[in-house]
Amino acid sequence: MGNIFGRKRRTRVTEQDRAVLQLKQQRDKLKQYQKRITLQLEKERNLAKQLLKDGKKEKALLLLKKKRYQDQLLDKTENQISNLEHMCQDIEFAQIEMKVIEGLKVGNDCLKSLHEAMSIEDVERIMDETQEAIEYQREIDEMLAGSLTQEDEDAVLAELEAITQGDLDLPEVPDESQPEVPEAAEGEPGQERGRQRKKQEREMLAV
Repeated sequence: MGNIFGRKRRTRVTEQDRAVLQLKQQRDKLKQYQKRITLQLEKERNLAKQLLKDGKKEKALLLLKKKRYQDQLLDKTENQISNLEHMCQDIEFAQIEMKVIEGLKVGNDCLKSLHEAMSIEDVERIMDETQEAIEYQREIDEMLAGSLTQEDEDAVLAELEAITQGDLDLPEVPDESQPEVPEAAEGEPGQERGRQRKKQEREMLAV
């Protein structure tokens, strides 16, 4: 397990990476050459001064001609270094653009999959169903709100206020006893019905 977590992740080297590496190596070699020639030219310039002091004008002139030629080579070297650096920058920037394009491609594929999963027809259907549900609920609310008149609404609010304050007058339950039902004459057909009715009334009063 230690080897698995300790293993370094290998970075894939592309052809563009190799090209950039080669260009930078060439640039570095040219810079080393440029530095060496610059030091040599400085020595030859000092030597030409010494030759002039010694009266060796011809040798000094020949040395300065050589120095002039090397100066031209140095200018060409500077241009080549600049071209190599621009080339490296262009390749590196192209690699960045390629990564951006790949990211856009992945994003486009993802959006395409989402659009295929949810078509325009599905969206329109869901929106229509949602709007219908909203309108249906609004109709129910309007029906409930319109079932009571303004007078009823005021009465309900007044009753609520009275209950809140404890001043609601509830109707009193009458204490009067129920009137007695005259008994039917013995032997009459309604005698049994009268007894049952009186029994029911006693039970109601007991409750």
